[in-house]
Amino acid sequence: MGNYELYESRHIVDLRDMFESSCAMFSERTAFLSKVDGTYRPTLYREFWRDICSLGTMFVKEGFTGKKIAVVGEACYEWALTYAAVVSGLGVIVPIDKELPAEEIANLLCIAEAEAVVSTPKSEEKIRTAVQSAPCVKRIINTADELHALIKKGAELADSTDEAAKAFKELPIDCEKMAVLLFTSGTTGVAKGVMLSHKNICTNLEAMTQMLYIYKEDVFLSVLPIHHTYECTCGYLCPIYRGSTVAYSEGLRRILKNMEETKATMMLAVPLLVENIYKNLWKQAEKTGQAKKLRKAIALSNFLLKLGIDKRKKLFASIHQKFGGHFRMFVAGAAAIDPNVSRGFRELGINVFQGYGMTECAPIGALNRDRFFRDDSIGLPLPGVEIRIDSPDSEGNGEICLKGGNVMIGYYKNEEATAQVLRDGWLYTGDVGHIDEDGFVYLTGRKKNVIVTKNGKNVFPEEIETYLNRILYVSESLITGRFDSREDDVVIAAQIIIDKDAVAEKLGATYEDDALHELIQGEIDKLNISLPAYKRVTEFSIRTEAFHKTTTQKIKRHLENK
Repeated sequence: MGNYELYESRHIVDLRDMFESSCAMFSERTAFLSKVDGTYRPTLYREFWRDICSLGTMFVKEGFTGKKIAVVGEACYEWALTYAAVVSGLGVIVPIDKELPAEEIANLLCIAEAEAVVSTPKSEEKIRTAVQSAPCVKRIINTADELHALIKKGAELADSTDEAAKAFKELPIDCEKMAVLLFTSGTTGVAKGVMLSHKNICTNLEAMTQMLYIYKEDVFLSVLPIHHTYECTCGYLCPIYRGSTVAYSEGLRRILKNMEETKATMMLAVPLLVENIYKNLWKQAEKTGQAKKLRKAIALSNFLLKLGIDKRKKLFASIHQKFGGHFRMFVAGAAAIDPNVSRGFRELGINVFQGYGMTECAPIGALNRDRFFRDDSIGLPLPGVEIRIDSPDSEGNGEICLKGGNVMIGYYKNEEATAQVLRDGWLYTGDVGHIDEDGFVYLTGRKKNVIVTKNGKNVFPEEIETYLNRILYVSESLITGRFDSREDDVVIAAQIIIDKDAVAEKLGATYEDDALHELIQGEIDKLNISLPAYKRVTEFSIRTEAFHKTTTQKIKRHLENK
């Protein structure tokens, strides 16, 4: 863990213990900020615990003890409250992606055998359609009115000697049993139900906060889909565990405005989002003629930092104001981030720390520390987590394997799939990487995505895509391998989505296709010079349609490679 001691973390027995103790310790602090009628309204920790007990009481009253309850919709207080009430001993929470079609939601509800669904108003119509094909569901609860009516009624019962209120507070919790059922398709298209226990999630919360210090004054701006375990564990449960505030964003287009309104200090993000924000900062600087001045300021700042003098907040005050004036940290996950972007943000006084994990490990397995990090690494193993490389090649790259209390129970009703990834207590992640002498883990790519040339060389498309995405005129890219009979070998092909603004700036608004092709070809030629021959991009196409993506913005390669 470097030359620094781990931060202290509070031990929690289970998630109910976490919610109850946090709400007692931080009772008068703000737990949530929600936009209501154009203004952010606070919910205090003591109010949160009151609502947990009230809703939990009504769930007991209505016979849902020991049952599975699904929750579908955008990130909001009611979603978080439903999750908290269900995992506080009542039963199993089943978060479902609101973007799925109704027929797929119905399929997941049936697999999970969910008896109730809590839905936000935006998802209610889809849920009512889905439930027609899911006879296991006995009740749909709308968060706009029905849920609040239950909370109000439950509050009245909780203040009385009602048996349901007493029963909820005394519900037993087995920390080793399934508390959360998460369906994950990743980028493969095959949905599997990941079974997570209280132990899995609680050990993850304790471990991650030993590596990155989270202040109770921190405000997390929630922008990622909350059904995904990355946002749920790290962007909801973690701040509640630490006594911080969760503020719900109104959407990607209003991130900067919401940062200012909520005085946000932290945000979980996928690399694509962080990289685009960074790219846009520089595009704006170039457009306004400030780029040269900014580069000089960075050079001066870096020199002063070597002398132990930090003037970044002052030198780059205008940039910090764009982020609301209080922002201090991005935590990037779900894919590898371009290290140039992490370094670039840090030079401006905003930290970017990268972590690594998957739903199957609740979700964090490795994380960069705030005082010991590598921008090109996915981090160090969390306390209590072991990481090893299986069958490393001559360069030390092999499959990343994890062991620890955060590793899932298994896949729900799928022993065959469980046996494929859980062996002798080790989780075989399907990711390829290596570990350096300091213990930092480096991600090379997905095992199933590797392109193998005729002479046995491995090309990881994720690496080439990172290089392509650094090109000013490229917004996104996808690398595939194609056998070329003329070459008698696999050639590297790229699908590219252009940055229309950057291209128009260079070629003019009415550019011809030939000019665009020549511009991109020239940039790829420059890139190829720096790459070994077997990694060079041989052909490319300009794509006009967006890539098919997961809700964490990973490209669904199984669809795009067809």
